[in-house]
Amino acid sequence: MRPVTPLIAVDAIIELADRPGRPIVLIERKYPPYGWAIPGGFVDVGESLEAATVREALEETSLAIQLKALLGCYSDPARDHRGHTVSAIYVAEATGNPVAQDDAKALAVFNIDDELPQLAFDHQQVLLDYRDYLAGNRGVPINFPKN
Repeated sequence: MRPVTPLIAVDAIIELADRPGRPIVLIERKYPPYGWAIPGGFVDVGESLEAATVREALEETSLAIQLKALLGCYSDPARDHRGHTVSAIYVAEATGNPVAQDDAKALAVFNIDDELPQLAFDHQQVLLDYRDYLAGNRGVPINFPKN
């Protein structure tokens, strides 16, 4: 009998390499849970995490991304109210003009140091970890749930 396991998702913090300051792309979700988020989605059966990340970014932002680094894996069972979802978060880069598509109702470009909109899931924490990554900190802390 197969074990029951969490769903697997991926997200890409997309840096726009052809713009000053390398701003990032965030999407406004078209479907529940609503709100702003890092582009991403679920991994299909038979698909690698990396391929899913590239596919989801293209589907939601129209950008062909290049993956740079794995920022971390986020697995708090409460991070998504729809159910236990584990997400691999990648840092990526792209050039060109992003366009909201597929599951994205809207899209905006932000400098990481600007005030960001309220984000869905645990993406506020993810972007704090991304700031640590940008500061040159080698290790991104593992986010153990608070007991």
